[in-house]
Amino acid sequence: MKTKPRCLGELDPLAYPALSVRDEIRRNLIEKLRRCEQLFPGIVGFDDTVVPQVVNALLARHDIIFLGLRGQAKTRLCRLLTGFLDEETPAISGSPLQEHPLCPITTESRERARIEGLDLPIEWIPRDARYGEKLATPDVTMADLIGDLDPLKAARERLDLSSERVIHFGIIPRMNRGIFAVNELPDLAPRIQVGLLNLLEERDVQIRGFPVRFPIDILLVFTANPEDYTNRGSIITPLKDRIASQILTHYPRTLENARAISQGDAWCDRGNTIPRVEVPDLISEILEEIAFRGRESEYVDQKSGVSARLPIAAREILVSQVERRLIHEPGAAPVPRIVDLIHVAPAITGKLELVYEGEQEGAVKVTRHLIGMACRTVFDRYFPDAMREGAEQRTRHGPKSKPELKLKSDCYKPILDWFSTGNKCELCDTMSDTDYCRSLEAVPGLAAVVAKYLGVESKTHRALWMELVLEGLHQHSLVAKEDAATGASYSDMLGVMLEGLK
Repeated sequence: MKTKPRCLGELDPLAYPALSVRDEIRRNLIEKLRRCEQLFPGIVGFDDTVVPQVVNALLARHDIIFLGLRGQAKTRLCRLLTGFLDEETPAISGSPLQEHPLCPITTESRERARIEGLDLPIEWIPRDARYGEKLATPDVTMADLIGDLDPLKAARERLDLSSERVIHFGIIPRMNRGIFAVNELPDLAPRIQVGLLNLLEERDVQIRGFPVRFPIDILLVFTANPEDYTNRGSIITPLKDRIASQILTHYPRTLENARAISQGDAWCDRGNTIPRVEVPDLISEILEEIAFRGRESEYVDQKSGVSARLPIAAREILVSQVERRLIHEPGAAPVPRIVDLIHVAPAITGKLELVYEGEQEGAVKVTRHLIGMACRTVFDRYFPDAMREGAEQRTRHGPKSKPELKLKSDCYKPILDWFSTGNKCELCDTMSDTDYCRSLEAVPGLAAVVAKYLGVESKTHRALWMELVLEGLHQHSLVAKEDAATGASYSDMLGVMLEGLK
């Protein structure tokens, strides 16, 4: 096995040229494109929109700002840029700026190279160590980002304050020959944003009022929410002008992409302590539809958005709910139920920014509404329209003026007739599988609807679809529902209305 060069004399200038980080990224990106490699593993739904823009920006050696609402994989995109760096790169050993042995930029390193010559020691830096990240907050200072002078060091070593040796470098210079990302750029104070102007245009840093300047080789990447979303700050115009490429991100636009993201990121495989919970496609669709309905809801602030983290967290909570049932009922099927969905509320309420009308309704009520709308959307996708429609009654003397209300599909009539006689279907998240299935099978016509339009073979999965039919009829105002802390009770809509009048 060939050993790596450990000093300047062993380093081959042709194998390890002193390329800028932008040229290095461009070279490696071109090779990946030629080999048709996946450029951003784990990123779903951006192949035709965001990824081509990122590729063009990197080929043009641009700094980049990702602009989008929360939960749109902006930070993940920044971190995946390290995949375009070399696996390892040589640097002068002990240099805080990771200087290339063939191209030192500080006075101290140039002096070391002159004195030590070919014996100048070299260290190897992995690609992950060449990425830095800072979350912008109002208390970030120039010393944090760029650096400051150390007067104690100057006094101790009797150095002038204009000497490079008295500089305490900030995080950006320490990422020299690497990538540095600033998250939530608008939160950075305007005076600190001004301090980045020289770095973006002239590619050098200046410390205080002393003539200490040296070139920095770095790719800067920023993330931000749209300016109309946050009241905490904005990006100053000169800074926006100097960031060469602005790339807009977005939420997944198809259900398939949304499910792929959640399945890839959610922690559902939890070992062998408890039987592995199965999340059926039906439940996955409902969880994703909660986010989709939230992005259209009049109760949710659309300038804030609904994060893609919502269905991920909801899936994890739902799996935990099933695990809790399996602990008490070891023989139960490891499958969620519709009645379990109410337990995902903690994963939803904290991810919704409500408008005034939503605040009046309350976060819990809005969450229940979104879950119900998601169930209705999925129900309408697989089963006939359940809404009533008006039909004119004809006689020998022509049509009557008053229309008669009837169901669009007669397949639901046995179900509604059963409820109209005073029957109820009560479900609970702690019920055994036997009781759960028995309660649903007691409703005439329910199993027939599922068998006609789906033909599900598994008894547990068939019961899950039967419960969806009940929830869908409730969301279409054909069946009444009373929610409880651990379950729900379905009954006749008209009977509930009359009881309310009494």
